[in-house]
Amino acid sequence: MADATKEEVPAATQEVGDIEGESKKLKYPRAIPFIISNEFCERFNYYGMRTVLVLYLTRKLDFDDDTATVLYHTFTTLVYFMCVIGAIIADSWLGKFRTILYLSIVYTIGSGCITLGAIPTWDLDARAMTVAGLLLIAFGSGGIKPCVAAFGGEQFKLPEQAKYLALFFSMFYFAVNSGSFVSTMVTPILREDVKCFDDDDCFPLAFGVPGVLMVISIIIFIIGKPLYKISAPAGNMFVKVSKCIWTAIRTRSREKSINPREHWLDYSEKRWGRQLVDETRILLNVLKLYIPLPVFWALFDQQGSRWTFQATRMDGDLGFWTIKPDQMQVINPLLILVFIPLYEVAFYPLLSMIGIRRPLQKLTLGGIFAGLAFVISTIVEVQLESTYAVIPKAGEAQLRIFNGMPCDYRVQSNIPEHVDFTLKSMSMFEEKYLSVKGNATYTYTLSSTGSAPNCAVMEEQRTFVVEEEKQLSYFVRKQDTSISLLRYEDDTEKSSKGYPVFRVLGNTATNRTVVFRDIDSSDGFDRHENGSYVYDRVESYPSDYEIYVDGELTLTYTMRLGGVYAFIVSDVDGMSTAPIIVTDPNSVNMLWLIPQYVVMTLGEVMYSITGLEFSFTQAPESMKSVLQGCWQLTVAVGNLIVVIIAEAKIFDAQKWEFVLFAVLMFVDMGLFSILAWRYKQIPLKNYDEEDDPNATLSIEQKDQSGLDNPAFKKSDE
Repeated sequence: MADATKEEVPAATQEVGDIEGESKKLKYPRAIPFIISNEFCERFNYYGMRTVLVLYLTRKLDFDDDTATVLYHTFTTLVYFMCVIGAIIADSWLGKFRTILYLSIVYTIGSGCITLGAIPTWDLDARAMTVAGLLLIAFGSGGIKPCVAAFGGEQFKLPEQAKYLALFFSMFYFAVNSGSFVSTMVTPILREDVKCFDDDDCFPLAFGVPGVLMVISIIIFIIGKPLYKISAPAGNMFVKVSKCIWTAIRTRSREKSINPREHWLDYSEKRWGRQLVDETRILLNVLKLYIPLPVFWALFDQQGSRWTFQATRMDGDLGFWTIKPDQMQVINPLLILVFIPLYEVAFYPLLSMIGIRRPLQKLTLGGIFAGLAFVISTIVEVQLESTYAVIPKAGEAQLRIFNGMPCDYRVQSNIPEHVDFTLKSMSMFEEKYLSVKGNATYTYTLSSTGSAPNCAVMEEQRTFVVEEEKQLSYFVRKQDTSISLLRYEDDTEKSSKGYPVFRVLGNTATNRTVVFRDIDSSDGFDRHENGSYVYDRVESYPSDYEIYVDGELTLTYTMRLGGVYAFIVSDVDGMSTAPIIVTDPNSVNMLWLIPQYVVMTLGEVMYSITGLEFSFTQAPESMKSVLQGCWQLTVAVGNLIVVIIAEAKIFDAQKWEFVLFAVLMFVDMGLFSILAWRYKQIPLKNYDEEDDPNATLSIEQKDQSGLDNPAFKKSDE
């Protein structure tokens, strides 16, 4: 009965049943855990290194913010440009397995270069080591990026294991984002909370741990080799498409007048066949929509540069925990893992209710979200500006007077709006906006307003001299039995590293040794020792300090991120130390950055995933790998846009640069909307080699140059 029933089943049904039965027999490829683990370790290395990179460039290599931004985005540009090169190497020469293995070794050497260069005791050229390391990482990381997922896909037998393949890509994407999430959390902790080589931080460890993970990824990848299905290189479609386009351009220039064709690509039909010409035409039709795409990536990748610098100017103290500036980047991979399922069950149904259903509509909305994220970052930057130091511009000068005496003084002068004021004991007077062209001289007299026994009096009239675009300070101190004013050029700018900065002013009979002891450090580390009357500016670590003068504890004080402080040390009326806040510490909490990260991630999910999905459904099967490479190139071009704008240094204030990118994004999406409206899909054709004598020949039927071999050319019969 069973046999009779089986015979009555239609052929199509038998095939489906056979496939389902076969899929039940086929086990999940045992090689996949090795590929997934390899990807997790590699992404941990890449994102871990990139998370702390801009802070390393500014804090250790002393690059300014603009130069660090240029280096960061140049590196990212190279990474994504190398994706195309890596795909060509794998498909044309080495194959995916050897490409992944060899370039992973190059990748590891690059990580080692940066780590070794960060060790101060080795006295290596840290800048040269870092640049060399970044070049090697760009070549290695970019080269293996297009190979790993494709290599994993080759481990499955299709169509029998189609469901397993879908599960693999979900696991692969989870490994990418979980590696990013973990490393973005961990490396800032290794950087800041660990002290090494007598530094307040430990960049060698922050780079070294991801480097070790890269070594582990290679070991895991090699261990899995006996289980892999390794395919030989089959030729790269990117190269074929490029040759097809070049042939069309060259032939058209010669034959346009004598042999007109309907489409310019038709001129390469004789050499490459009708199918490749038609599929290339479809590819270029889709690629027109790619023209505006780089602008999105120009905004998106600034999470690791401009937005990280923005976080250094904010306060990460939550009371129970302090957020590191580079840790804010962890929000993106975390939200990605949350948003992807939410989009399917909630966001997309809601968008459908308001008429946003088509992929190009969703992609446009994703770009608009990116622009809105930069609008939010502009608003945050405007709020931050109130905490920045005021730097004198052209036509302006600044004057500060620090009183190191134990008594108040009445100051009578011809300073505009300050003709008569009181200078409090152990405090500061300042005027940030003096209108000056060149330089100006003001007269003044000091008279004591108290009866302290050690107060000296200045009888004669004296002068202040200020200079345009400079910050000049005067320190009132005792000299023998009278008082004098010590003049020096000041600097109230916050540290580019985000750390507190201080200066000590000594009103003492002799030089004193002043020690700042970090009481939060386990070893009671003495961070700074100096002895003079006006100390140089010192960049410190945010912490609680005990301040000792010649071994005597005079003050316990907390220096916070971004603050600029002056400490007056006086022995006129006994040893004492008084703190003065010259520039307010960071006061805007880092949590205010969350909205811009949320909106940007909302845009990324709609932009990236929807864009790739649309492109793949529109392109012929043979062109999907080319589209993947072109998509990666849009990321490279986007980072190049940031490099150009940062290098141009168009704006003095960061907020205007954010405004520029937001406007650029909105205009860009307007252009994309026009392209999307005009876009018309070119239908795919079914090609039968028996009917089409010009159909593209198989790889075995090519000559040594990869062109159609005439020996295999079909006759015109």
